[in-house]
Amino acid sequence: MERPGDRPHRRFNPLTGEWVLVSAQRTDRPWRGQEDHLPRAKVPEHDPGCYLCPGSVRAGGVRNPDYQGTFVFTNDFPALVPADDQPEQGGRDRLFEWRPAQGTCRVICYSPRHDLTLPELMLPEIEAVIQTWIDEITDLGKRYTWVQIFENKGEQMGASNPHPHGQIWASDFLPTEIGKEDKAQRNYYEEYHSALLDHYLEAERSDGSRVVCDNDTWAVLVPFWAVWPFETLILPKERLPRMTEMGTQQIAGLADILKTTLTKYDRLFEVSFPYSMGWHGAPFTDHGTEPWTLHAHVYPPLLRSATVRKFMVGYEMLAEAQRDLTPETAAEQLRALPASYE
Repeated sequence: MERPGDRPHRRFNPLTGEWVLVSAQRTDRPWRGQEDHLPRAKVPEHDPGCYLCPGSVRAGGVRNPDYQGTFVFTNDFPALVPADDQPEQGGRDRLFEWRPAQGTCRVICYSPRHDLTLPELMLPEIEAVIQTWIDEITDLGKRYTWVQIFENKGEQMGASNPHPHGQIWASDFLPTEIGKEDKAQRNYYEEYHSALLDHYLEAERSDGSRVVCDNDTWAVLVPFWAVWPFETLILPKERLPRMTEMGTQQIAGLADILKTTLTKYDRLFEVSFPYSMGWHGAPFTDHGTEPWTLHAHVYPPLLRSATVRKFMVGYEMLAEAQRDLTPETAAEQLRALPASYE
């Protein structure tokens, strides 16, 4: 495989059909931008003022049970609501077209502990979170076209509550990013008779320069087309279109790889690393799952330190995604980090 150099160049994302500008020389420029210092306050195991802790009353007036493991509830302020609360018809005007959007939104509290993020949980506890993801996708996939599992960790990524939790948004439509991935993977499968991301992982493992870590069942890499500085992609080593098809060994392996990867993030700048992480698997349509490979995108914003982040502004908003750190350098830095807090 021919590798690009350190001079400015563009890289193609085959999952979305989009390009990213890579400008590695910009990491040498002086920095005089914003540097907010993060608070280092000790987080309590239980916060009676937290809406998500066991026994607390949420903002919507509902009291949480005294839960001991994962806890799932319908979001009190959802972005999507079921069909009976929506209009039946949309507007078909060429310039003002609109369509009704139906679905549901749920919240997953990872554990009763207010002070433990996902990588700080024990492996059996992370497996319980994964099993909850599987159960929720199984349930919601019976009624909705798309089920999005995701987590926004940290204030920098818009988390509205510090209690470690994730979200599930299920909808009767394919969201824009999923539509891009669905089209790209189906086109690739039609041409090559194999899943795009299966081929991609095989090539990345052969090259090795962007692989961060792996185990018997999963691999983590900084994708060739990464936009965020330390963005990673989590992929299964065996054919797996949906999370609902995971076996016991794959669940255990995923718990291990999540703990390893997210701990490495925390060790990068010695801070509880903010990120948005989400899972993409085959949607619940009649088109078949063969082209799809289950995968997770992890998008962390930090660039130079715990206080210096990447902003998607200016050129990124108006022209094209751009990054300063090459994916190979980012992978090398993550790969060298310890996978424990000791």
